[in-house]
Parts: sequence; C-alpha cells; structure tokens
Amino acid sequence: MKEGKSVKHHLHQNGHVAPFKLAKLLDPEAAWDKDQLGDVLHWIRQFVAVVCGLLWGAIPLVGAIWIVVFLAISTGIVYGYYAVILKVDEEDFGGHGALLQEGLFASFSLFLLLWILLYSLAHF
Repeated sequence: MKEGKSVKHHLHQNGHVAPFKLAKLLDPEAAWDKDQLGDVLHWIRQFVAVVCGLLWGAIPLVGAIWIVVFLAISTGIVYGYYAVILKVDEEDFGGHGALLQEGLFASFSLFLLLWILLYSLAHF
C-alpha cells in the first residue's frame, strides 16, 4: 500500500476494497483508521450488551446497580481493547471520550431491551 492512502481506499486488482483481516483485531502493530476502529469498538459493545442483557434477564437481576455494572463492564472491555491490546494512541482518534462513546447508546438500548424482555418472559 502506498503512503498517504488509507486502508479504506486501497483497492485490489479487481477494483474491490481490500478485505478486513480478522488477525488485525489482535495485532498491536496494525494500522487503524478512525472508521475501522470505531466499527470494531461498536460491535464489541453490541456483543457485550447481548451477553449481559440475556444474563441479567435469565438470572434474574433487578435494580439500577446492574445498569452501572453493565456500563462499567462494557467501558472496561472497550478501554482494555484499544489501550492494552491494540495500544493505539487515543489522541489520533479523538481522545478517550470519543473512543469510549463509540456504540455506547446503541449498546445500552440493546442491553435494556434484552434484559427487560427476557426477564419479563421468563419470570412473569
């Protein structure tokens, strides 16, 4: 890939965008653009929301403390991923605030939906 071109614009010979490689997800040496990292962080949060929502509803857990626990787990996993595993410079991506907000509201909504739905269906 030539310097100055983002991965997003790198084309193969057939004119298609280069495929995303799963090995890149754990490679601290990999180059990330803002959109790619944002997408990965978003989908990590969605996965955590599904797991926690289903778990909280099945156990059954009640109370606002479990919302705080979900937010702490989700934020901790996202922070650990980009800061510890990928070792990205957060200032290149808008700072910690921008990275930690990625997918937050969508995952919170999904978490609440699954928690309430499963709790209501299983325990009433």
